[in-house]
Amino acid sequence: MTRVALVSGGTRGIGAAICIALQDAGYRVAASYAGNTERAAAFHEQTGIPVFRWDVRDYAACVSGIAEVEALLGPVEVLVNNAGITRDAMFHKTTPDMWNAVIATNLTGLFNMTHPVWPGMRARNFGRVVNISSLNGQRGQAGQVNYSSAKAGDLGFTKALAQEGAGRNITVNAVCPGYVGTDMVMAMPSDILREKILPQIPVGRLGTPQEIARCVAFLASDDSGFITGSTFSANGGQFFV
Repeated sequence: MTRVALVSGGTRGIGAAICIALQDAGYRVAASYAGNTERAAAFHEQTGIPVFRWDVRDYAACVSGIAEVEALLGPVEVLVNNAGITRDAMFHKTTPDMWNAVIATNLTGLFNMTHPVWPGMRARNFGRVVNISSLNGQRGQAGQVNYSSAKAGDLGFTKALAQEGAGRNITVNAVCPGYVGTDMVMAMPSDILREKILPQIPVGRLGTPQEIARCVAFLASDDSGFITGSTFSANGGQFFV
């Protein structure tokens, strides 16, 4: 039976690459998104992957949105928590709204998306949850106290929930991308990218969304059943754990 995979933040960047990789691997894929309807429509037209709009900060919206996905495709067996935002500023300039928006999306969003599908995974004795964290959740980053805190929290979520799922053949893992050539990264000033970012990366280049997607596709597969609670660092050698 073809498994169903749901990817949050799945219509752009790394999320879109993950959706396509899972589709190519034979999954029935759905993508959720929060705001950019034009990009989501273009993604759907390009791939045929159904798209659903809701905000991962809203638990009730996640419950109803996931129910809509399952009514169309079947029970969600693979969940990729990819949705995330940045609201960067040095800490003394970070406002409560900037803090709360990032924590609500990048950390609480994992609870809101995973909690509704968890009982079904337990009942079926199978599940794959892959959380997209970040290099900066592992090492911290000035100007991203909110983002680094949330992404570090994602790793704690992963390790704890993996212990609860292990006995029911549910794995929970994290992928921590480094600097990847997404719209967000490519929007940096070219001199900052060339002089400050690339020299930090031993392989000498940005990653590609497809490279991150291949990590996720492996962790979603039956072949990864002995791996849980783990963090895959995909950062070109920039940081070792």
